[in-house]
Amino acid sequence: MHAYRADVAFDGERAVPGGALVLVEDGRILGVESAGAAVPDGCPVTYLPGTTLLPGLVDAHVHLCGDGGPRALDQLPELSAGEVDGIVTEAGSRQLAVGVTAVRDLGDVDWAVVDRHRGGPGPTVVASGPPLTSVQGHCWSMGGEVSGVDQVRRAVRERHERGADVVKLMASGGAMTMTTDVLACQFGLEEVRAACDEAHRLGLPVTAHAHALAAVEQVVDAGADGIEHCSCMTAQGTRTPPELAERIAAAGIAVCPTLGRDLSAQPPPQILAVMARTGMTWQGRLEQVGELHRAGVTLVSGADSGISAGKPHGVLPVAVSDLVESGVPPSAALASATSIAADACRLGHRTGRLRRGLDADLLLVHGDPMTDVTALRTVALVVSRGREVGAEV
Repeated sequence: MHAYRADVAFDGERAVPGGALVLVEDGRILGVESAGAAVPDGCPVTYLPGTTLLPGLVDAHVHLCGDGGPRALDQLPELSAGEVDGIVTEAGSRQLAVGVTAVRDLGDVDWAVVDRHRGGPGPTVVASGPPLTSVQGHCWSMGGEVSGVDQVRRAVRERHERGADVVKLMASGGAMTMTTDVLACQFGLEEVRAACDEAHRLGLPVTAHAHALAAVEQVVDAGADGIEHCSCMTAQGTRTPPELAERIAAAGIAVCPTLGRDLSAQPPPQILAVMARTGMTWQGRLEQVGELHRAGVTLVSGADSGISAGKPHGVLPVAVSDLVESGVPPSAALASATSIAADACRLGHRTGRLRRGLDADLLLVHGDPMTDVTALRTVALVVSRGREVGAEV
């Protein structure tokens, strides 16, 4: 048994008045008490003054096969299985270093993550396998091309048979695949509806990449469980019609706006071209996300980690800060990367909260992220399933 004590704590949903004492045994949380509670005799205690204790973070949108380089996705067909495995392992280490103890991988190549990288020493992994995309569509090189309702249904069944946890569908083009159009839908409504219906029949959730406004409307109509990006792009800029935001909120669809970026990295030419074409600005994007929050849309934090130099593994704490900048209260932003993200990834029974019986995924940071959210970036200690990972000060 080991105890972790802090004078400030966030339990995944709200602040814990007076802090908390968390007891850990055999990789699980044995109990959560007030900070002043007595510790069992002989139980070692980790107490780092000036830190806040919270659950390990959940990055709800990663690409573990992406190395964060300029050709992160383009190079995937050229890599051997061993090279991909090395990238995935390094990605997991980088995520753990910043306190991310669980990830949702939304697109690997040749089933690498699904087949070989769940249950290892890295973060807990929820995985989709290759995303469903149109022929030569966004991220087609990952191996998920389909066309027509029958192929879509077969592909969903294949994901279920191979043990995928979620179905990822590319409803619009994407900026990182230059041969596609971010303003266009990649599938007809019947194909998207077939993916959702077949997945739900098999007990799998569907989350859809959607930049174009038309694609966002399409996946809402089709019954998707989640929307990635939800940029609502048009040729006139990014906007979310109020009635669409209300529909998303009423349906309980979780939106991952994939904020967070390395400010020292120059955006890829593809991104700059899309911004120029649509008139999109970063500030405008933050305002749009704030509008989604005010409309009652469930927001989860995920950074699209690994796809480029501006989206390295480990950038999730910046995505949480971006939510606060968009107008989301700090406690809600923290929940978006802990309890809410865990629920969206169907991991709420395992992680995302300081709660007895869950995995001992803990994060201690210097300062108080509920008053200064940038404190989330100053890691003091990470515990993953009861194992102390290390510190990054």
